[in-house]
Amino acid sequence: MAAGKKSYLIGSTIIAALGGLLFGFDTAVISGTEKALQTIYSLSQFWLGFTVASALIGTIIGAVAASRPADRFGRKTTLIWIAALYFVSAVGCAFAWDWYSLLFFRFIGGLGVGGASVVSPLYIAEISPARYRGRLVAVTQFNIVLGILLAFFSNYLIAQFDLGDLEWRWMFGVEAFPAAAFGLLLFLTPRSPRWLVARQKLDEAAAVLAKLGTDTDDIDSEIDEIVRSIESERKAASERFFQKAYLKPILMAIAIAAFNQLSGINALMYYGPRIFRMAGAGEDSALLQAVAVGFTNLVVTMAAMAIIDHFGRKKLMIVGSIGYILSLGCTAWAFFTYADAFHAAGEALKLIEQLRETAPNDLAAIQAAQTQLQQAIESAGIGPTVVLVSLLVFIASHAFGQGAVIWVFLSEIFPNRVRARGQALGSFTHWFMCAAISWTFPIFAEKSGGLPFAFYACMMVLQLLWVLIIMPETKGIPLEQIQRRLGITPNGTAE
Repeated sequence: MAAGKKSYLIGSTIIAALGGLLFGFDTAVISGTEKALQTIYSLSQFWLGFTVASALIGTIIGAVAASRPADRFGRKTTLIWIAALYFVSAVGCAFAWDWYSLLFFRFIGGLGVGGASVVSPLYIAEISPARYRGRLVAVTQFNIVLGILLAFFSNYLIAQFDLGDLEWRWMFGVEAFPAAAFGLLLFLTPRSPRWLVARQKLDEAAAVLAKLGTDTDDIDSEIDEIVRSIESERKAASERFFQKAYLKPILMAIAIAAFNQLSGINALMYYGPRIFRMAGAGEDSALLQAVAVGFTNLVVTMAAMAIIDHFGRKKLMIVGSIGYILSLGCTAWAFFTYADAFHAAGEALKLIEQLRETAPNDLAAIQAAQTQLQQAIESAGIGPTVVLVSLLVFIASHAFGQGAVIWVFLSEIFPNRVRARGQALGSFTHWFMCAAISWTFPIFAEKSGGLPFAFYACMMVLQLLWVLIIMPETKGIPLEQIQRRLGITPNGTAE
């Protein structure tokens, strides 16, 4: 491939993958704002959870509905609309005039996240030559994790400017800048050649393939292959998905997606700073510890992506599950053991914040509150350190196990004729459970800091048993052989 054409391919991939970066950013940015939102709008734990989950309701709808505009208007056009959704959400949240408007604009952002989760990797897969496809599609996953880190870091930086009541608005609003860049840069990318072929625009598809680096002699055969693939998919569209032949992969898809969220991963993504404050950390320290979580997630995700085809899916899931159980168990132990000290530290921190706002010149009262805080921290002993280290191990376990495996596994267990619907089922289950976990976490955490982590640890024991007993290894096994092992014959009937 000529250097210029390769650069164009890589550039188009990076631009499309910005949808994944904004996906990650929009997902994690709420973690820095939820405390202020609860105070400003006087939200109970139930309604705080609903506020966080409102974006996820949009995500579910966006993920389910995105394929229709992508097929009708094109992948590129749909991505431009998704960029507009991100932009409107960021600006709308920054200027939200009441709680209801905030919910609406978070929902709009959720539509963008759901759409990007489907259309960005789809577009990249369709513009990529087969020999580069796996690596280029992986750029989206990398950008999601990078976006999470950038959101945590952005929240921390904005908190350093002492913006007062405007702080949470800036945390939301800063996303408008990358969203605008994403939308504008998309005009530099080509349309999907596969979509062009489906629309009978064969000459334009040939021109795009040539621009993306397909050899001139191979363009006609590439288009013929795309035509055959589209015809095959249209025939498969009439096939019933929920039938006995596909029962095993359907149950496996639901299980791995549900376990992914029952680990509590998005409780940490959405409430990370709150969790660290629950363990006695101050505001800046809590935001900085969230940055450490995001950085660990990025580094371990990169390592896991490099070795997944060497060690296999099942081994990574076993190691990840054990890491989940140990880290969540230790986190729960710390919150149960040091509950009184953590509570005392939290009350002292609240008092210090109140005094600095209402009586900044009352140095004696502030000093007394700081002494109270120091005593609470001393009583907590190793508790805060155990929480931080355990959650870093937890995020590493997720990145090494579920984070690296879930989407690869989902793409391997379904036959080609129903693979898209199988992945859609997994995605729906994933986001539905994510909404449930994010909604319920503050409710359970208010009752006991250790309760949700103990529950997640128990769920991960079940996941480990599922991996050991039921989950098949798919590494290095041809897709057709995987189907036979799951009892599916080539004509789609159960053996």
